[in-house]
Amino acid sequence: MNPTQIAQAYQYSHDFFAVKTGSPSDFADAFDPQLIDTDNVYWLNLHQLDDRESISRICQKIGLDKLSIESIFLPLRRAKVEEYPNYLFFQLHTLRNDSKDAEQTDQITFILGAHYLLSFQTNEGQHFGEVRERIEKSKGKIRNQKADFLLFRLLDALLDELFLYTNSVSDEIDRIDQRLHSQMQTDLLRSIENEKRKLINLRKVIQPIKDLLSSLESMDNNLIEAANKHYYKNLRNSCLSLLEDIEAHKQILDGLSNLYYAVQGQRMNHIMKVLTVVSSIFIPLTFIVGVYGMNFKHMPELEYTYGYYTVVGLMFALALGLLIFFMKRGWLKNE
Repeated sequence: MNPTQIAQAYQYSHDFFAVKTGSPSDFADAFDPQLIDTDNVYWLNLHQLDDRESISRICQKIGLDKLSIESIFLPLRRAKVEEYPNYLFFQLHTLRNDSKDAEQTDQITFILGAHYLLSFQTNEGQHFGEVRERIEKSKGKIRNQKADFLLFRLLDALLDELFLYTNSVSDEIDRIDQRLHSQMQTDLLRSIENEKRKLINLRKVIQPIKDLLSSLESMDNNLIEAANKHYYKNLRNSCLSLLEDIEAHKQILDGLSNLYYAVQGQRMNHIMKVLTVVSSIFIPLTFIVGVYGMNFKHMPELEYTYGYYTVVGLMFALALGLLIFFMKRGWLKNE
């Protein structure tokens, strides 16, 4: 992304739409709170927080508390929501767009006012492409609603990304299941544990978002219209569905892990069974060889002309008989 265009400002109403791109310093210099048209909704989104001075100036012009401004730049431990007289301030973690595992997260800060919404991302990423398209093409009723509905759409876009990531984990689980039933590769257990770790990290992202949405749903604040609270309830229910999916996938992985060990144990049992059968065949043969290997002078069979052939034949017959016996009992089948 062009460093001079890491910020986008949207202004829209039912019959009007405009967007500007630039750097935080551009918006800090041009922004005048006195020019805000209360009939419009304003959305400023920033993809980086490097220009701290310009971002702070924008926040100061809007009238944000110093503690809120400071929190934008601090690492977030857990999602939080704070009420102020003129705005709502909350932060959360979500997955980065280029994340291959749930350990790579993006910290996002939302500031909701009566006619505006600010969103700050710690990393470059296109989390809200669908929301931009809705605004630009006037899809749905976003252009007829206020800033709290825009906030709902942004949070919904983040949850959609989490659903997609959960689906990718589900697809990988299916592939592991197929490999487990077709070929027992040594890296299967490692793959199972990797997917488990993804689910655990994903749950760490979703659980705080669910708690935050519960707070927004139950909050008695004029910035969130009562008619729109059911949207936040739907988002919370989506988080619950995600958490249920994660738990279900984790149980499947636990089952696959147990199946892996069971198959490995079954194979080891079969190997031990074959070795036992082989030992059972050779034990009597070894006994016969041991008997006729004794160096006694007077052994009746030693002077027998066909003694050697008789003993060897007996050994072969005994071995073959034992082998047939084991096969009839089904002890040599590979189940």
